Amino acid sequence: MSGNSEFQPLPLIMVAPNGATKTKADHPAVPMNIAETVEAAQACLKAGAGCLHAHVRDEKGDHVLNADLYKALLAELAAKVPGIKVQITTEAVGRYSPEEQRTLVRDVQPAAVSIAIREMVPDGEFEDARAFYAWAFARKITVQHILYDTQDLERFFALVDAGVVPAKQHQLLFVLGRYATDDESGPEDLEPFLATMAKGRGDLSLDWAVCAFGHRETECLVTAIGKGGKARIGFENGLWNRDGSLAKDNADRVQDLVMALKEQGLHT
Repeated sequence: MSGNSEFQPLPLIMVAPNGATKTKADHPAVPMNIAETVEAAQACLKAGAGCLHAHVRDEKGDHVLNADLYKALLAELAAKVPGIKVQITTEAVGRYSPEEQRTLVRDVQPAAVSIAIREMVPDGEFEDARAFYAWAFARKITVQHILYDTQDLERFFALVDAGVVPAKQHQLLFVLGRYATDDESGPEDLEPFLATMAKGRGDLSLDWAVCAFGHRETECLVTAIGKGGKARIGFENGLWNRDGSLAKDNADRVQDLVMALKEQGLHT
């Protein structure tokens, strides 16, 4: 599958319906296979999401970086949910090496992929990472850089300065409150990222978004969009609507965000 012909900005709302670790023990509507992921994508597109952040699971339900499963999922989504963009993940979950992550992307050649800077570019692997990013950008694969804290953001700028990451248009995802108490994010967690980004390279075109954990997920995402960012929402990060109720499914989370944005005049 070939990448996009040019840089593709993020849709305003991306949905992450399952992530690497959530199971039906967390919520019965967590998608665990391709059919369930396609069904969630259909409902989330209708609810207002423009992109799906995709994880695939093996027969035991474990997160895997499996090219064949990703190709099967992408084919099903293209056939049954053609209106939604799809981003695959290279999340390592402490198990996959940078080379295994790179091999996945080379084998699948998706239109879009998310890559954690700290996982893809550990100390001492600059040349392999440089070659990979050059390859991905040459093939117009839209890379979103996952940044867990401001140190990751500072490192992203340093890697651009060093030529490891091309000095081009970039997508960034700020992960709010990943190491906060009980994984509960707050809108204030965005401020350090914005301050650090303001001090970074002014010549870069940065298309940024956030994801947030816990009961204030919707509030965090509304704040980010109000400040010019975009949102990733869904059961990978949070299970609760803004009124504190457990969401029915991922589409319910998308609807909760859309309603909140409309109330603030941030969504038509």
